[in-house]
Amino acid sequence: MADNKQNMSYQAGQATGQTKEKASGMMDKAKDAAASAQDSMQQAGQQMKQKAQGATDAVKDKTGMNKNT
Repeated sequence: MADNKQNMSYQAGQATGQTKEKASGMMDKAKDAAASAQDSMQQAGQQMKQKAQGATDAVKDKTGMNKNT
């Protein structure tokens, strides 16, 4: 009877450890996904900024307001 109780306790401990390990792995994946999304958003923001600057320069060129020429 004591062996059975020890075995059940051992199995419960194993299950708890496996659950914690899976949760840790899922958190790592979530962190990686968040970091990747942040990088993508920063790249998109830079591209939008460059396009806006290009559009501004084009308007300045057409209206003669561009001081670089």
